[in-house]
Amino acid sequence: MRYRLKLAKSEVSPEQALAQLRRIQRYSVSINRAAPMTGGSTVNTEQVKVLAALKVKKPETNAQLSLL
Repeated sequence: MRYRLKLAKSEVSPEQALAQLRRIQRYSVSINRAAPMTGGSTVNTEQVKVLAALKVKKPETNAQLSLL
């Protein structure tokens, strides 16, 4: 990780990169035994930069549906 960040000339340390990426979450919700709805948190610009520096694909986000 440190090597990839250095190659990308990123000013982010591995610890900072992990702290940023730790905020990306996936979830699955099921109400009244209905089919589960899955999704993920939005990825901000800092996280996109870290993922690009690490040469990792951005997580796919499913379209969020209203629960009501």
